[in-house]
Amino acid sequence: MAVFAYVAIDQSGRRTQGTMPADSRAAAMDSLAGRGLSPLSLEEKANGNGGAAAITAVPAASVKVHKKAVESFTRELANLLAGGLSLSRGLALLRREASNATARSVWSKIHDDVVGGQSLGDAMAVWPRVFSPVYVAMVRAGEAGGFLHVVLQQIADFRQREQDLTGKVKTALIYPVALAVVATGVLIFLLTFFIPRFSRIFAQFGSELPLLTRVVVNVSRWLLEYGVVIAAAGVIAAVALRRAATTDQGRRTIERAMLRTPALGTVISRFALVRFCRMLGTLVGAGVPLVTSLRVARQAIGNQTLQDTVEHAINEVQRGTPLNRALADSTLLFPASVVETISVAEETGRLDSELQRLASAYESDLDRNLRILVGLAEPLLLLIMAALIGTVVVSMLLPLFTLQDMIK
Repeated sequence: MAVFAYVAIDQSGRRTQGTMPADSRAAAMDSLAGRGLSPLSLEEKANGNGGAAAITAVPAASVKVHKKAVESFTRELANLLAGGLSLSRGLALLRREASNATARSVWSKIHDDVVGGQSLGDAMAVWPRVFSPVYVAMVRAGEAGGFLHVVLQQIADFRQREQDLTGKVKTALIYPVALAVVATGVLIFLLTFFIPRFSRIFAQFGSELPLLTRVVVNVSRWLLEYGVVIAAAGVIAAVALRRAATTDQGRRTIERAMLRTPALGTVISRFALVRFCRMLGTLVGAGVPLVTSLRVARQAIGNQTLQDTVEHAINEVQRGTPLNRALADSTLLFPASVVETISVAEETGRLDSELQRLASAYESDLDRNLRILVGLAEPLLLLIMAALIGTVVVSMLLPLFTLQDMIK
């Protein structure tokens, strides 16, 4: 419970001040009114609400709550609203049951804002690192349509599927990335530790070394002399690339390059298609207008280049063009089979269920493509690693075959 400091005027016109405990700012205002006081100012004290003060000194834009806590909050709030509980009581209950101080503070602020008259979407929008723009847009759509509990439940389901799909992608990349790191480390170790020692031994014989050996020795010498410069250049390039990714033009350039990459571009576009179809099907099924659903689903794509293609389709739908014809021009994201399925679904009035089915089908296809890519990447990386390390080893063995001639 928070503690509020107030300055007020009583019924006789005298100025009075003090502190009072209350669940929220609105509750404190009601309590003052019940005591016949007209508040001039009302501020929450720093030691109130068991840890909420710790977050008041931190900008809301920088506060972050664990994804599992947000998912639990969303699902439980949906269940409470579906059970007939009011939004304010549901938020108050979740605030008391929050698992950690940060989550409790954020839920408390949202509760106070909602009780104070804000919509739930506006109260959540204050915390961009806790609730994404897509999340907030869906909540606002649910509030406007009067089916907030349905939207919250669908958000929780959507986030769960998103985490499962993202987890599959990360799991698929662990072994290839680890293999590439190990191969690079072994190669650098050979070139900077073993090769210089062999080079000094060969130099004592005075004979000309085989071509392959000379090449490897020169690479080793070059790496020893300019290794620090190469590492610094790599760090600078990584920082520059990261900064470029924060700009609109730089992000679009990087995304276009990734989409043009064989195999990788297909995986990225299919991942975006799954997110778009899942979100659009969820919103349409909840009764959100099509144009509003398209705008929210567009944000869920996660790729600015692909979002631009959907923006054109949204404009066409606003002019009265059927959805399938509006999406037909976005061939980078929507294959012809998807457009045809959407066309049939619009005619039969089953757009939401067909979009969900498409999302599930392409999610399975994406999982299969990832397995194939990983299956190809593992032997390819092993082959490259074996070829590089084998080249270094053979280059050191070649002089031994002509050791007698070199000694002479």
